Amino acid sequence: MASKEDFFEHIEKGYSTKGDFITMGAAMLNGEAINSALVKVPLKTLNRHGLIAGATGTGKTKTLQVLAENLSDKGIPVLLMDLKGDLSGLAQPSPGHPKIDERHAKIGIPFEPKRFPVEILSLSEQDGVKLRATVSEFGPVLLSRILDLSETQEGITAVIFKYCDDNKLPLLDLKDFKKVLQYATGEGKEEFTKEYGRISTSSTGTILRKIIELEQQGADLFFGEKSFDVNDLTRIDEEGRGYINILRLTDIQDRPKLFSTFMLSLLAEIYDTFPELGDSERPELILFIDEAHLIFNEASKALLDQIESIVKLIRSKGIGLYFVTQNPTDVPNEVLAQLGLKVQHALRAFTARDRKAIKLTAENYPLSEFYDTKEVLTSLGIGEALISALDEKGRPTPLAATLLRAPMSRMDILTENELKDVIDSSKLVKKYGEVIDRESAYEILNEKIEKAEELAKEEKEEAQTKRRTSNTRRSTRQNPVIKVLTSATFIRGVLGVLKKVMR
Repeated sequence: MASKEDFFEHIEKGYSTKGDFITMGAAMLNGEAINSALVKVPLKTLNRHGLIAGATGTGKTKTLQVLAENLSDKGIPVLLMDLKGDLSGLAQPSPGHPKIDERHAKIGIPFEPKRFPVEILSLSEQDGVKLRATVSEFGPVLLSRILDLSETQEGITAVIFKYCDDNKLPLLDLKDFKKVLQYATGEGKEEFTKEYGRISTSSTGTILRKIIELEQQGADLFFGEKSFDVNDLTRIDEEGRGYINILRLTDIQDRPKLFSTFMLSLLAEIYDTFPELGDSERPELILFIDEAHLIFNEASKALLDQIESIVKLIRSKGIGLYFVTQNPTDVPNEVLAQLGLKVQHALRAFTARDRKAIKLTAENYPLSEFYDTKEVLTSLGIGEALISALDEKGRPTPLAATLLRAPMSRMDILTENELKDVIDSSKLVKKYGEVIDRESAYEILNEKIEKAEELAKEEKEEAQTKRRTSNTRRSTRQNPVIKVLTSATFIRGVLGVLKKVMR
């Protein structure tokens, strides 16, 4: 059996860092926390993404909370996807508890209750900063991925965008896109065929049905103006702490299409907007995606490819993505392979499938002379986790079963009044609160159709007037034959009268 001294030296060496770092807790040996054997994650490698996994009730949300708090304290802004509605407590300090003091005494670090700067965001009708994006900002490729279109349908979508660009028709919301789609095979069919080739009505019908499906999940609230500026996610408060942006998603758990639509558009916008940073000393923004399986379960192959590409590329912009889910197998292998920090809470071996998942999970971690990884995975307690990170040179740190530190903020939700105070004091709520519905493709095409209909009506009336005038003229002008006959009859009549007089 390894001695505590050997283990302490092993952890100290493996988690030593020259730069700034976040302390996760103290390493454990044989179920006992080794005081001051601290597990530290360098800020330099936090843009290499990560995973927080574990069975329900093992402490994943509290781990997420701890990471968000410490990032904020280091001046790094955070975006949290709050699907369960239990993260708003970050805005209030922890009331403390004897068990928290006992835990921190075992870890060897002091406990300090704190509140953090919080911004409440919303994708739906819930109160908060409204997140919106225009259809134009999505572009034809991303919109096609979200709608899971075929190659032919993607081509039609690209043509629709090209037509709108050529004719200066803003595509702001879904009703704009639907209007242009209907116009392409209706009133504007001749125009489209002449300029862009024939468009199949069956293909546009399929695209239209998929847009309606997206609308039914609430996407009409997301598409539109005023567009959210992703740079507003990187704000720092007057004390130098990064804002913790909490996106409330409690009312869209049953609408995964909307969730994945938002996530992909957000990541694409961040990638397009943020500058290249290369090998920076600290991340610019960290995103935590809770209930990550909602993205992957409903995603098409094209959408998964898009997510995988963004995960690979976005870290050079100083962005870290952290997936929070029950089992690592919820995340595709291609994405899992990109994750540097892994925080694995306990897994339960109730079924053969569970045992297989535990075996696969254990194989994702470095070998350790101090642990039987499969055994540890099923014996971890609440607030304990296996941790594997990357050191400052990008090398995996030693595997450490860790007694995690407690959150400094409240481990509960805000009251309605507390939540209202946070929202009422927000500058961003005022900035994005107004819904703008300026003239766009829908209105412009409706006006164009109305003018065309009026012109057609005028031309029809003019043609009818001409026909009536022509008929009137013909009725007052004698046919030459009739004219001759009339003259002859008149002469015969006159001669007849003369004959009677002469007799």
